[in-house]
Amino acid sequence: MAVLEHTAETLLNEVELPEALRAKLRPGLEAALASLETEQGLNAGGKSRAIAQFQNNLSRLAAISADRARHPEIAEVKIDRPVFILGLPRCGTSLLHALISTDADIRTPMSWEVADPSPPPEAETFRTDKRAAAFDAYVDANFTGPLAEVRKAHPIGAWIPQECGMILETSFQSLNLPMLFRLRDYYRWYLRADTRFAYQVHKIWLQHLAWRNKRDRWVLKVQEHSYHIPELLSVYPDAIFVQPHRDPVTVMASISRLLESLRSMVFAEQDRAALGEELLHLWHDGQVRLMAERAANPNLPIYDIRYTDIARDPVGAVRGVYEFAGLTFNDEKAAGIKHWLADNPADKHGRHSYTLEDYGLTAARVREVYDDYIKAYSEFL
Repeated sequence: MAVLEHTAETLLNEVELPEALRAKLRPGLEAALASLETEQGLNAGGKSRAIAQFQNNLSRLAAISADRARHPEIAEVKIDRPVFILGLPRCGTSLLHALISTDADIRTPMSWEVADPSPPPEAETFRTDKRAAAFDAYVDANFTGPLAEVRKAHPIGAWIPQECGMILETSFQSLNLPMLFRLRDYYRWYLRADTRFAYQVHKIWLQHLAWRNKRDRWVLKVQEHSYHIPELLSVYPDAIFVQPHRDPVTVMASISRLLESLRSMVFAEQDRAALGEELLHLWHDGQVRLMAERAANPNLPIYDIRYTDIARDPVGAVRGVYEFAGLTFNDEKAAGIKHWLADNPADKHGRHSYTLEDYGLTAARVREVYDDYIKAYSEFL
């Protein structure tokens, strides 16, 4: 096997970063590179794509770090009582996040500004920033062929709220890397890692994005927060959580299809049964940790909600989240939600089709692995 030309040091030397950041980035970057070196099955361009993503992560972090050095007041921006949506994938989390993003009083990280964060976005030009149109042009040009399937399952666009995964991966302590490139050794490293640095980087991002475009509260989402609640709380001690729930049997089929589509660009062939088994445990790992955290801390401020309630009554679902988080909800906000739903039907880019059997799974197998989750949250399934 050819040795990768890139090392953590060579990649870090391509960007300008404070030594304190470089030192904290190095362990995760080294773990990712070591895992990439041993990962089997990547196609001719797979490792190159991974390296390009690593470089992009470093470049984005370097850009906001440079802005922060020029404008030290960014570090003084307060992030009060952020709301984090977490849980299993395919549980309505993205829909809930998108609906809340229609509220002019709420700040969610938009996809274009996470992709191209410097200079910091400004309130006066936010809706007309040319970076938004550039992001949509990129999506239209690149999410074709096998990747067209991704848009059927998951909305992608400049004005779609971005998950925290694209922020966290700039710390190289993120679940995004094994999801996209498998990186099994890195995933094992990630499970053992102290990810407080990831959330320190996450806060740097929020301060950067809010500096000249501040709102009352942040609402954020990604499933991987479930793995590291103590580290999240070390940075955001007043955080509030929302956890949608859905039958894991339905979840596993859907997320397996989505990840197969995403990985199609980097793997020459994919063993669907192996993928199904991998993801079956990967997402369960996060729930095991979250259930343990909730059991140990029964006063954790977390709002449980059914996926079926989000799908049946989206306005009512958002209202419930607002009431729990101490946010104001009114008819104007309800109208914004209804307008978004009319503009974004579920099958806007085609239907996303899948079955458990496609991935070597059965309902009985899923329920066997998720027995603890099903028992813990039966009233919400």
